[in-house]
Amino acid sequence: MDFSAALPTFVITLREGVEAALVVGIVLACLGKANQSQLNRWVYGGIAAGLGASLMVGLLLNWGFQQIHNLDSRWEALLEPSLKTALCAVAIAMLSWMLIWMTRQARSLKGEIQGSVDQMLGQASTGNAAGWGIFSLIFIAVLREGFETVIFILANLQRGTAATVGAMAGLVGATAIGIALFKFGVRINLKRFFQVMGLLLLLIVAGLVTSLIKNIDGAAIALQQLNIADLCWSRASCTMGPLLWDTSSVMPDKQFPGLIFKTLLGYRDHLYGLQAVGYLVFISTVGSFYFRSLGGGGKPQQSVPTKAKAEA
Repeated sequence: MDFSAALPTFVITLREGVEAALVVGIVLACLGKANQSQLNRWVYGGIAAGLGASLMVGLLLNWGFQQIHNLDSRWEALLEPSLKTALCAVAIAMLSWMLIWMTRQARSLKGEIQGSVDQMLGQASTGNAAGWGIFSLIFIAVLREGFETVIFILANLQRGTAATVGAMAGLVGATAIGIALFKFGVRINLKRFFQVMGLLLLLIVAGLVTSLIKNIDGAAIALQQLNIADLCWSRASCTMGPLLWDTSSVMPDKQFPGLIFKTLLGYRDHLYGLQAVGYLVFISTVGSFYFRSLGGGGKPQQSVPTKAKAEA
C-alpha cells in the first residue's frame, strides 16, 4: 500500500480535528471554571454523536457511488463524474471558506465560546437544558469539521485503506494536541501551526480545482456519447483546452514521488489549459484572501494558556 495517498487526508483531518479540539477544550475549561463538571458527559456525548453523524454521511455517499456502478455503463459514465463534480465544488467552497474564516475568527473564538457557555448555564433552569445546549454546541462543531473531511475524501476519490489510515492518524494527532493543550498545559504555537496547515490546505484544495475541471470534462464527454449535448471543443480533452504537458513517462502522478506532488501540490502528469488557469486563479484569489487574513485583525493566538491559566 502506498501511504502517499494518506497525506492529504492526514493534513485535512489534523487541521479540522484541532479546530474541533479547541472548541471542546474551551468548553470543558468553562465548565470546570463554573463548577459544572457534571455536564462534561454532554460534551463527550456531543463528540461521539458528531463523529457518528460524520461517519454516516460518509457511508451514505459511498453507498451512492456504489449504486452508480450498478447502472448501465453509459449512465454510469455520466452520473459518476457529475457527482464527483458536485462533491469537488462543495469541498472547495467549504474548505476555502473555513480556511479564511478560522484565520480571521481565531482571536475571538475563545471569548465567543465562553460567552455561549455562560449564557447556557445562566438561562437554563435545569441541568438537562444546559446539557442539551452544550451537547448541541459540541455536536455542531465536530460534525462541521467531520463533514468537511468526509466530503474532501470522497471528492478526491480516496476511499481506500490509505485514506482511512491518513484520517485516523490525523484524528489521533488532533486528539493528542487537544489533550496536551488543555490537560497538561503544554504551550503550542497555534498561530504557526494554523499558518503551516493553512498553506498546505490551500495547495491541496487548489489540486481539487484541477480535479473539478477534469470531472466536468468527463461529464461533457458522457453527454456527447449519449447524444444529449455536444460540448466538446477537441478530441484531446473535450472542454479542458490544449494539453500543456505530458510527464507520465517521467513522473506519473499515480506513483511515488509524483503521487506526493499530486496530493499536496495539485500536480498532474497530464495538465490541460483550463486546469492550469483554474489552478492559478484559485491560488491568486483564495490565496490572496487567506494571506490578507493572516495580517488582519483576526490573527490566531500565539499559544493556548496552561490549564491553570485557562481556568483562571
